This record gives sequence, structure tokens and C-alpha cells, in this order.
Amino acid sequence: MAFEDLKKEVSVIVSKTTLPTKDRLTEICDALRTSIPYYNWVGFYFANHDTQTLHLEAYAGEPTEHTVIPFGKGICGQVAVSNENFLVEDVAAQDNYIACNIHVKSEIVVPLFKEDKNIGQIDIDSNTPNAFTEDDERFLEFVCTQVSTLLL
Repeated sequence: MAFEDLKKEVSVIVSKTTLPTKDRLTEICDALRTSIPYYNWVGFYFANHDTQTLHLEAYAGEPTEHTVIPFGKGICGQVAVSNENFLVEDVAAQDNYIACNIHVKSEIVVPLFKEDKNIGQIDIDSNTPNAFTEDDERFLEFVCTQVSTLLL
């Protein structure tokens, strides 16, 4: 499915106001994972600024033991500190990488902002090396902007 079609689907999911937020987040994760062949794991982490930790709220893919990540640790933790997109072509080349499973070859993490504050992120793992492009970044920025409308 093309990103433009997926943008429409994400917007429809976000507008399902009868569903709880967590259900809509999970539905977005499922839609992305099933529509884009190289999106093997899709998850939303949200920040607890008091404890300086990220908490997994919704995901699609293999279960992970990484449900709480300290700021600064791994790719997700680095994005919580930098507030910038992080595209990893080869996870094996990263010193500060938290392995979710042995099959992951590349990763992209895009921060999610609400009122200019980094409140979380979308994290995508791929079993394909060098899977992500600038088009993925722009699409995931759109997804994060849509998701931010769900949150207080």
C-alpha cells in the first residue's frame, strides 16, 4: 500500500472517537505493519518525564521485553533526549542499541510532539538492512502528528 493511501487509513483510525485511544494506537500499528512489508515491528512509546523513561503503549509484531526504556538508552532512548528522527541502516553498527530480536537489521524512530514537547515516539524495526528512506520519515512524521491529536 502506498503511503498516501495509508495516510488516509491512519486518519480514519484516528477519527474513531468511539474507540479508546490505546485501541486506535494498536490499530494504527497493525495497519502499518500489515501494509508495509518491511515494517516488521511497529510500536508507540510514551514518555514519563518525571522518571525519565519511555513506556510501550501499543505495538504490532513479536512481543518484546523492552516495555520500559530509560531516556538515553538505545535508539528510542536517544530520540527521547535528542528530539530528532533517528534512522539506523544497520543496527549491528550501533553501540547504544537494544536488540529486540535477532532478526532486526534496521530501525527508525520518529518523535511524537504535543504542544512542542516530546511526549513519545513511533518505533519501527525491520528485518531488512537499510530499509528506511526519507519517504518513511515524512510518512511517520505525518502519523505522529495525527496521533498527537488523540492525546491530552
